[in-house]
Formats: sequence, C-alpha cells, structure tokens
Amino acid sequence: MHKRRKYLFFLTRGLYIGWTLLLLSVLAIIIERTYTYAKYIAIQEAKTSVNKDLAYRTWVASHGGVYVPVDQRTQPNQYLAHIKDRDFTALGKEYTLMNPAYTLSQMMHDYTKLYGIKTHITSKKLLNPENKPDEWETLALNKIERSRRQYYELSEIGDKEYMRLMNPLITKKSCLKCHATQGYKVGDIRGGVSVAIPMKPLYKDALKSSLLVAALFFIIWLAGIAIIHYFIKKTYKYIDEQEEMYEQYIYGLVSIVEKRDTYTAGHSTRVAEYAELIAKNMEFSEEEIHILHRAGMLHDIGKIAIPDSVFLKPSKLTQEEYKLIQEHVIMSYEILNKISLFDDIKEIVRDHHEHYDGSGYPRGLRGDETPILAQILTLADSFDAMTTDRIYKGRKSVQEALDEIERLSGKQFNPEIVQVAIQALKDITIEDIHHQKPQNLLERERFSYFYKDSLTGLYNETSLAKDIHLIQNYKHVIWISLKGFHNFNKTKGWNAGDELLIEIARTLQQTFTKESMLYRFYGDNFLIFTNDEKEIQTLRERLDNNFNDKEIIIDFKQNSKKITTDLNIGSLRDVLQKLF
Repeated sequence: MHKRRKYLFFLTRGLYIGWTLLLLSVLAIIIERTYTYAKYIAIQEAKTSVNKDLAYRTWVASHGGVYVPVDQRTQPNQYLAHIKDRDFTALGKEYTLMNPAYTLSQMMHDYTKLYGIKTHITSKKLLNPENKPDEWETLALNKIERSRRQYYELSEIGDKEYMRLMNPLITKKSCLKCHATQGYKVGDIRGGVSVAIPMKPLYKDALKSSLLVAALFFIIWLAGIAIIHYFIKKTYKYIDEQEEMYEQYIYGLVSIVEKRDTYTAGHSTRVAEYAELIAKNMEFSEEEIHILHRAGMLHDIGKIAIPDSVFLKPSKLTQEEYKLIQEHVIMSYEILNKISLFDDIKEIVRDHHEHYDGSGYPRGLRGDETPILAQILTLADSFDAMTTDRIYKGRKSVQEALDEIERLSGKQFNPEIVQVAIQALKDITIEDIHHQKPQNLLERERFSYFYKDSLTGLYNETSLAKDIHLIQNYKHVIWISLKGFHNFNKTKGWNAGDELLIEIARTLQQTFTKESMLYRFYGDNFLIFTNDEKEIQTLRERLDNNFNDKEIIIDFKQNSKKITTDLNIGSLRDVLQKLF
C-alpha cells in the first residue's frame, strides 16, 4: 500500500476512534451529571422536607403545643406527664396536649406512607425511646453537634439507597416548656430532624433521560461516521484518480519503451506475471504481491533514456554500451523517485539487477542486503530474458531456463527463491512471438540503422543473418546476382551503378507483397524469400524487359531443393551452398 494510503488508513481509523471517544466522553459527562443532578434533587427535596417540618414545628411551638381529642391513635403523651395541664375535658370530650415533637412525629409517619420519604426526629437525649437514632443518625448527630450545620450523604437503609439529611434542632425558649427538664438551654443542639429521600425513583428518571440522550448521541455518532466515511471515500477516490493518472502516465512511458522493439513489447508484463506467480507460491501478502507486480511493470522504465543505437542494437553490446544499459536502473529509480506514488517500488526497481553473490549492479549488494521482492524480480527478469529470442542468442525452453537458474542458485539468485520458482514456472507456456524482429513498418524504419541497406532500402546482411531461421516458412528462395557489375561501375561510373541497384530493388519491391522478404548482400547480390510462384514469374518478365540493355547479366537462380529442417541452414553460406 502506498504511503498516502497508509496515512489515510490510519487517519480514517483515528477519526472513527476519535469521534467515538469524543461522543462517549461527552455522553459519559452528561450521564454523570444527570445522576449528579438526581442527587442534587434528592438533597433539595430533603431540605424542603426539613424546612416544612421545621416550619410546622415552629408554628406548634409558638402556640405552646396544641390540644387534640384523645383517640386510639393519639393517646396522652406519657413523656409530658410532668406538665400540669397536659390533659383536660371539655364538652364531654377528653383532650391532651401534643407538643411539637409529638405532632411532628405523627405528621412524619403519614408523610412517609404517602410519599415514601422517611422523616424522623431524633436525639442523643431522648424523651421518647421510639425516637432512638439508628447508626447513621448517631453519626450525623455527632457531626451536626460540632458543625451546627446540616449534614447529608448517600446511605443505604436495608438494601435500598437513600439521600439522608440531618438538620440540627436548636433549642429555643418555646422549647424549654418540654425540654428544660433534660438540661437544655436556649441555643443548645438538642437533636435533629432526619430525612431519607429514596433514590430509586430519581435514578429511574435519570436512566430515562440518559437513554434519551444516548439515543440522540447515537444518531449524532452515526451522522458523524457517515460524514467521515463520505469525505474519506472522496479522498480515496481522489487518491485513486491521482494514482490512476500517474500510473497511466508511467505505463504510457512503458508503452513507449516497449514499442521501441518487439522483444521489449510484453517483457514488462511477462516479468510482472512471473514475479507475481513466484511471490504467490512464497505466500507473500496480497499487498506485497501488488507492489511486486507494479515494480515488474515499471522495472525497465529507465530504458526510455537509452539511445536507439544501443537499445535496439541486434548484436552483442560493447563494454561501453553495456555500462550505458546498466544505467537504466538508476534512471528508473530517478524517474520513480520524483513521484511519491511510487515510493513503495522505486528501490525494488533500482535493485532488480543485484546478484545474490554481490556481483550485480548498481550497488553490488550481497544476499539479503537486496530487498526480497527485488530478488524475486531479478529471477523473473532473467527467466523472461532466457526464454525470449535475441538476434545474437536463441531462446531457451522453459526447462532449459529453469536448469540454468538452478545452476546459478547461490550466485545470481537466492536459493530459496530458486526452489520456489522451479515449481512455480515449470508449467509456463512461452509464446512463439518473443523475438527481436521488427513487426511493422514503424519498427522496420526504426531498425533501419541496423537492418536496412542505406542505398536500396532492402534488408541488409545483418537482417538476413537474424532472419535465416525463418527460411523454413517459405517455399521459394530466389538468388539474383549481377554479372559484370564491376565493369559496369568502371565504364558507367559509381553513380550509374548505384542507380542500377536502386532500380532493381524498386522492381523487387513492386513485384513482391509484404509477406515476402527482400535482401541485398555482397554489394551486387539479392535474395528473396517468397511463397508466391506468380510473383516469381512476374519478376522474371520484368527483369527481362527492363534490364536487357544495361550491359550486365542478371543471373536468376531459384532453389532446387525443398527447404526442410534436416538441411540445417544456419547462415547465408548454408543458403547459397545447400539450396542452389
């Protein structure tokens, strides 16, 4: 994967994770504050309840207590027996005094039954043992004695959670009527009003609010993810378009290189396919295989800078020319290095001519100093070179090429890769077209420096030497030699001799179709490969009609033997000796 794609991959994950964590954090804060607010509501309810109780108690105390009819629920308070006028009878009914604590106790009991809010008057010095503090209330009484302020906290009653609050009861003058006997003075803390607000209903409301908020946040999260996905997709599309544009540009350059000669055409594609096949058998990842395939397609891009006089040369290169060819890997690297898209393949391309024993170029790397993908590409490149016809060397069969690769194991190639390649490439089918012969008019003209006779435009002896193996594809071979041409040059001049050769060549070109092959050799000799007997007859007639008065004799010979493989024709001399 390209560097930008990797960056975008991690950026995408980062955005997804960041967006998710951001919303989760905000949601957690909101939920935490929702539950905190539930506690705040509980505290406020507790304070309101206490204030209500105190207001009621103050009112009762301000009237010195209240008298109510005695009934089953409200009996005379035994703890107020010391008050002389605690009870009286009027209109046939018995009445008893209810002090603030007594009235508040009954009201708290009713309030608890109605609303579930537990309220309780308690003290460390009790008039009524029923008002005995529980464990939490004892702790709270100790705290309010010191602070003289309300104390509250979450606490459990049984297995349920409550917000519990203790409000101090401060002794006032009106309180001494009932509590002077306990030793209290005005201003003393003589107990407290305890309130317990059940948290379950408040937590239930908080949960509902939290679920609604969570649902809203989930929608916001989905919207955010969709927006991120949209822009990331657009960015990927942009990168894909950029990559496609760059790769089309580079592959266009590769196409230019491959159109320079028939051998190079398809070479990059074959090398990429061979390398990919080896990498798959070595169980490389899909990403690595894709990188290797791209490297194979572009490994010879630097050859675009090699002059035709070297690049298209059909014979063996000189030492200087070979050094120039070697420069193509550096040129390839420099071309790819200018485009960040190819950062993942540029070193593979640069090092694909390194050898395992350090004898390669351009850096003389040894063993695993060469990237493993470049080592695979080295073998694939060599395999294709071995199985492709060259002018100066015929191609090997697949098995011969693999045998050669095995012999070079540990020298030119990594032994581990060799073993895999032998199995991966053994069933490869090589097409017959892999040779360096020009296939069209454009190629013929570009190869004219090497193959064309500069005077007549026919193919020269160099071309004939490389095409000699194609003679078996033709039924007829015509050998034309000009007798007396040397004397013609002496008497008529060299220019006249050149014009005569050009005229004969033009006659040959006008007579034979493109399927026939026309050559000039030894200066005044011509050779024609053809399958058309009518064209041969036409040529005879034209030569007789056009060149009888040229003071030369045209020696016209046609092969007397059928062209078969057992003739072992491998050179021009073989053609002349074995067919005529």
